[in-house]
Amino acid sequence: MKRLFAAVAIAFMATLMAGQAALAQGKTHYVAIHVDSSDPKTQNLALNNAANVTKYYESQGDTVVIEIVAYGPGLTMFIPGKSPVEDRIKTMSLQFENLSFAACGNTRKKMSAKAGHEIPIMEEAQMTPSGVVRLIELQEQGYAYVRP
Repeated sequence: MKRLFAAVAIAFMATLMAGQAALAQGKTHYVAIHVDSSDPKTQNLALNNAANVTKYYESQGDTVVIEIVAYGPGLTMFIPGKSPVEDRIKTMSLQFENLSFAACGNTRKKMSAKAGHEIPIMEEAQMTPSGVVRLIELQEQGYAYVRP
């Protein structure tokens, strides 16, 4: 009987220790932030959301992967010289390794055709064929969706 009790106690302790190790490793969260407005307040709010979510999860011992996707009027967020948040994006891209930016290729094509020249995009942003499709893909991969 003592051996059975000892075996059960050892199994319980091993399970408990494994659970604590899993907690210590933390969880990874995934967030897609949608920006379709040229309003500086909305764009700043999106960046604030990214910074606040990162700080919160890091304080909990977790990590978070965040992608900000801009299309339509929101693409101004990534246009050098026109972006009201250009400096913040440059700073945050260096500060937060978990943060990435996606620029809509469809919107860029339309803006470029209207302007009569290729619209530049900040080097911090990666082109995606379609911002809407990118948001769908991220949600299908389990990303939480946030629209400030």
